[in-house]
Amino acid sequence: QVQLVESGGGLVQPGGSLRLSCAASGFILDYYAIGWFRQAPGKEREGVSCINSSGGSTYYRDSVKGRFTISRDNAKNTVYLQMNSLKPEDTAVYYCATYENYYCSGPKNYWGQGTQVTVSS
Repeated sequence: QVQLVESGGGLVQPGGSLRLSCAASGFILDYYAIGWFRQAPGKEREGVSCINSSGGSTYYRDSVKGRFTISRDNAKNTVYLQMNSLKPEDTAVYYCATYENYYCSGPKNYWGQGTQVTVSS
C-alpha cells in the first residue's frame, strides 16, 4: 500500500522549533521530488518547501527562508522539515506530497494525511 505519513506536529510557543517527518511506505522516495505544503483555517493550501530527488536543490517560500530547512534521507525513505523561529502565522496543517518528477514542478501523485502545527503562547 502506497502511503505518506507525516509526524512531528504539535503546539509550540513563538520562537520555538519543530521537526516534521514524512515517511513513505509502499514505494521508494528516491526517484521523486518531495514538497511540504500547509493550509491554515480559511486559507488556500500553499507550498512551503521542496527538495528534488537527489537532495541537491531545495526551494522555500519567502516567508520561511532562513527559518525552515528541508532535507531527505533516502535510506530511511523519509523527508524532514526543520522549522525554527516559529511564528503564529506558521500555524496550519502541514502536508507532504511527492511530485511525479525528480524535480520540484508539475503534478503531485501522493499526499500524506497532514499534521497540525500550532504556534501560540
